[in-house]
Amino acid sequence: MFGLNESMNFYLHKKPTDIRKGFNSLSGIITNETSYEILSGDVFIFINKQRNYQL
Repeated sequence: MFGLNESMNFYLHKKPTDIRKGFNSLSGIITNETSYEILSGDVFIFINKQRNYQL
């Protein structure tokens, strides 16, 4: 079950991202561009170029 709560950290990836990429590509972006641990339980938010879709 997936649930969000106030104890989680939420990170917004500000650069436009191709939302069609899969989990491996999106997690690679986080791993390569930051020092965050993707399996920590934190939430990473991606936006597309038009900023009308988020994932």
